[in-house]
Amino acid sequence: MHLTKVAENGLFAPQKIADVLRTTSEEVARTAGLGRDAVQRRDRLKSVKTQSRLREMVEIINKVEPRFGSALIAYAWLRSEPLPGFSGQTAMQLIQQGRAGDILEYIDAVDAGIHA
Repeated sequence: MHLTKVAENGLFAPQKIADVLRTTSEEVARTAGLGRDAVQRRDRLKSVKTQSRLREMVEIINKVEPRFGSALIAYAWLRSEPLPGFSGQTAMQLIQQGRAGDILEYIDAVDAGIHA
């Protein structure tokens, strides 16, 4: 997912992310652990928390996209695949808990050949 396709005026744009992932901006917000108003109200959209969660979600999708061949399949993985070592939680659940860094470390470990 090219960053230029999901950004607008220097911010991550939930509707553009949703368009790439063929979903709604509300679903993007939910996946990132945000409320609907975080992507609908301009002041909330600009907040550090909202932009950080959207950035983390895009980073994770971009990191695993080459494995799956498309951002859409990477998004499905993020939402539905339980991760070993995280008590069966999905990447989405971990993002919602503010643990995106743990997911990125897990992906790096798998890429390095370390069984996670």
